[in-house]
Amino acid sequence: MYDPAPTAAALRAVRLGRTLVLPLPASIAPRDEQEGAAAQLALARLAGAVPPAGFKIGATGKRMQEYLGLNGPAAGFMEAANVFRSDGAVRFADCIKPGVECEVAVRLARDLPPGEYTAATVASAVGEFVAAIEIVENRYDDLKTLGTPTLIADQVYHVAAVLGDQGGVDWHGLDIGALRGRILIDGEERDAGITTDLMGHPFACLAYLASSAVAAAFGGLRAGQCVMLGSVTPPVWLDAPAVVTVEFVGLPPVTARLT
Repeated sequence: MYDPAPTAAALRAVRLGRTLVLPLPASIAPRDEQEGAAAQLALARLAGAVPPAGFKIGATGKRMQEYLGLNGPAAGFMEAANVFRSDGAVRFADCIKPGVECEVAVRLARDLPPGEYTAATVASAVGEFVAAIEIVENRYDDLKTLGTPTLIADQVYHVAAVLGDQGGVDWHGLDIGALRGRILIDGEERDAGITTDLMGHPFACLAYLASSAVAAAFGGLRAGQCVMLGSVTPPVWLDAPAVVTVEFVGLPPVTARLT
């Protein structure tokens, strides 16, 4: 039977040492999504992040899947200490090859216990729908040799999340399945995309997460947790501190600072 503790301990040591994540020994490497999710839960326990503040979902769009060489989405937990409201700051020097992503996110108004969900059945659980920025880092030398289960165990590139404010906007009146967004670095647009690319609709991403092995490992999703629904663009990799802004039509913009 698979024991997730050695995997989590190895990944925790790598994270604290700020070194690249290399392929794990076959004796401890997770072999599938379920084992990757179990290792991720063990990692969250080591970090004191159970229950987590929320979850990120990576590779929900075709552009991101092609960029990362993944066949589908992958999800990871987020620690409360690494989730900020707009204008959150992260030290550039603390990151390994940092990048930023142009995302939308939700905050849940009610629980979604483990089970099978659709975009329609998760919609009533959404309280807030906001623009967001995920700060990621490329701490992987070779994804093909690392393997997707280990990527899942290691929170799928995640460093931090910065969520925008609702700002009095009633998102129910927006066509959230076709919102255009863009990402700016120090005021200069670097890329743009549309929420249609997120599995067809952002709530399809939430349904994927709620139905996933990762959500099941953590006992489902809980009211108050935030969920990053994926990036409409590939990551923009940074080579110096920067001010990052994400704007989606109809939503208040969000800003993050890498100092």
